[in-house]
Amino acid sequence: MRRTGVRAALLPLAAGLLTLTACGSGTDSGSGTDSEGRSAPKLSVSGAYMPEPVTDDMAGGFLTVRNTGDSADRLTSVESAAFGEAQLHTTSKGQMRHVTSLPVPANGTLRLGRGGNHIMFLKPEHKPVKGEKVRVTLHFSKSGHVTVSMPVKATNFVPEK
Repeated sequence: MRRTGVRAALLPLAAGLLTLTACGSGTDSGSGTDSEGRSAPKLSVSGAYMPEPVTDDMAGGFLTVRNTGDSADRLTSVESAAFGEAQLHTTSKGQMRHVTSLPVPANGTLRLGRGGNHIMFLKPEHKPVKGEKVRVTLHFSKSGHVTVSMPVKATNFVPEK
């Protein structure tokens, strides 16, 4: 088989493995210790989903980032080729506010959910519909980036706790 044939044959396999890793038990990131002997952030991402948007111009994204390391990290940005822009938001007293980062505490959890911290996706290439998956890259200040596949769920979807 020519080199291009092998590459073409392996692409679907690689894409499938990426989806399984990102959607399964989570994606791990980080290792080692800092100068004070604390373990670096060790991140896993789970529960990612996007409710089917009710408008054509924006969508929300929700997930959980678990850090089993002894050092905190920060979610600093999000990107997706399916959207022209993605922002981190927090909600307080019913008001959404764009923020530049969200903390991921040491040995703790950052939860992005309805009515609280979330991802706001703007300028979609097309309106995502239930059953599709949106590839999203999360950028962290210490742990680099983690790519997840975010399934589009029903508009009123509520995950089990």
